[in-house]
Amino acid sequence: MITKEQVLDALRSVMDPELHRNIVELGMVREVQIVGKTINVTIALTVATCPLQDQIAQDVGRVVDALGDDLEVRVALTAMTEEEKAHLREVLQAGKQQGSGFPAANLNRIKAVVAVMSGKGGVGKSTVAAMLAVGLRRADLRVGVLDADITGPSIPKLLGVAEPPLSSPLGIMPPTTATGIKIMSINLMLEREEDAVIWRGPLIAGAIQQFWNDVFWGDLDILVVDMPPGTSDAALTVMQALPLTGIVLVTSPQDLAEMVVRKAANMAGHMNTPLIGVVENMSYVICPDCNARFELFGKGKSEEMARAFGTAFLGKIGIDSRMTQLGDAGHIEAYENDEFAPLVAAVQAVVAAAPAPDSH
Repeated sequence: MITKEQVLDALRSVMDPELHRNIVELGMVREVQIVGKTINVTIALTVATCPLQDQIAQDVGRVVDALGDDLEVRVALTAMTEEEKAHLREVLQAGKQQGSGFPAANLNRIKAVVAVMSGKGGVGKSTVAAMLAVGLRRADLRVGVLDADITGPSIPKLLGVAEPPLSSPLGIMPPTTATGIKIMSINLMLEREEDAVIWRGPLIAGAIQQFWNDVFWGDLDILVVDMPPGTSDAALTVMQALPLTGIVLVTSPQDLAEMVVRKAANMAGHMNTPLIGVVENMSYVICPDCNARFELFGKGKSEEMARAFGTAFLGKIGIDSRMTQLGDAGHIEAYENDEFAPLVAAVQAVVAAAPAPDSH
């Protein structure tokens, strides 16, 4: 006869996929009932819409079923009560390492953090950041996007996410896109997406730091940061507060854009942040009637600029109305363009070379 203690012992081998602690220790096993060959297990999740609930249920069913022959294992999933959440907080706090003082920051395991930066607005930085995240997700990496452009957030619109983030004992839970990219943006917290964020520098800096410290990103191979344009306090906050692995610079083929992106490159140098490469966006357009290629803004000098800064030139990206249409509709994950491949490959290499994040 199988006992409740045997079931609990088996369940201690089931680890929460993101917290890396067993579900018994975390207080997630609410009830175990045994009636003959039928074993009913009730699992309390941190949030009812936990994206990992299917994996947890499968793991529970597998280990309990292995206890004997001809068992019927029934797994019920529910949400934690306030008391269960309080217990979870105590467990996590007890095992928390010294760090920023915020629970989420100490629980996250992020291998690489790559910022997408431009010297000025209007060069398509957010679109490049979104397509970089899409390309990395297609390569089966675990990807998050932090929208640090607080006063001009574009990431939720491009990636088709409108629901606000959820609150949990672990921190703010970022919503995910259709393909599983986690995102956090100030626009997800506004009552209306068109509301203006009219904040002074310290408030903007505080929001960026909160997105790093208070958001439970969990396990990520890479966090892509859509930087605020220019070299203002907000950009400085990102470079100082986040452990950046590298920076991608986005420019367009205009002397003005290239001049200000040199400022951004110089800023990265002063902050000792490695440059991964330079992307020239809006480089050309193809005539839909005659298929001729036109350089609307003239011939860019991005390749020469990349060489001057000792970094890679990661290609020219043309103006494509289909990308614009899909982005406006929130379906940019459906867009495909081989011109992003060098950028994605370069960042993949950075992720592969990055050391594994510390365990908690």
